Amino acid sequence: MMLSTKQSPAGLGRAARVAALALVAALGVACTSVQTTRGGVVGVERTQRMSTLVSEADLREGAVKAYAQVVGEAKQKGQLNVPAAQQRRVDEISRRLIAVTPVFRPDAKSWKWEVTVIKSDEVNAWCMPGGKIAVYTGLIDKLQATDAELAAVIGHEIAHALREHSRERASEQVTSGLLLQGAVLLAGGGQATLDMAQLAYQVTVGLPHSRLHETEADRIGVELAARAGYDPRGAVSVWQKMAKLGGAGQPEFLSTHPSASTRIQDLEVYARRVEPLYKGAAR
Repeated sequence: MMLSTKQSPAGLGRAARVAALALVAALGVACTSVQTTRGGVVGVERTQRMSTLVSEADLREGAVKAYAQVVGEAKQKGQLNVPAAQQRRVDEISRRLIAVTPVFRPDAKSWKWEVTVIKSDEVNAWCMPGGKIAVYTGLIDKLQATDAELAAVIGHEIAHALREHSRERASEQVTSGLLLQGAVLLAGGGQATLDMAQLAYQVTVGLPHSRLHETEADRIGVELAARAGYDPRGAVSVWQKMAKLGGAGQPEFLSTHPSASTRIQDLEVYARRVEPLYKGAAR
């Protein structure tokens, strides 16, 4: 999904002018203030700034293509040949979490959710814009994860999608000029339009979330798990397990996240806060 950089000699002057204009636009691009989700019991109520150059609809469309490519490549490599019981388990946990997403975001119930388990030693999971979820078997097998622990991780990833963290990161990149080529194409320059599949993949899987995003996703994720009938303390125990992997075996999942001790302390507080939701959930 690489963008072509080839230009005809006659087009170089025009391309340079477009790039210059795009740079100005990227540095001073219009942003809007949005509130992507309701605060919930955990109280995530930060107002977000989004670039007008990157729409959630475009990212969702790109995510459909990017997800199809990831799943297609995994199929070619035989990485979808996971035990049926394992896929059913992840499907059921995801289904219950998805069912309670309207508490934070009513329109999420109409998203075209997909869930795929990918055979890989990587301890990881992610959710692209619009609800395209992948869970790696390394997360399940290496951690010997319980249902509550899987719910915490999957809920965390769903929270990133609900909060549109990918769009927020893309907006930050555009305004800082780091995605200048994307800004050029989105502004109408070059060939066709920016490959949103590339962008959706990059801001979901290829780029790290900020610590602020991780904390928001932790808190929303723990509430989703509790509302879905999973013990919210699973969020604490799963991060304790991840931290114990340590050293060279430390999951990529943790490479840009808050320190284990900070995260665990915060999750202990919020697990207690949402415990009444867990006790009241129909199971």
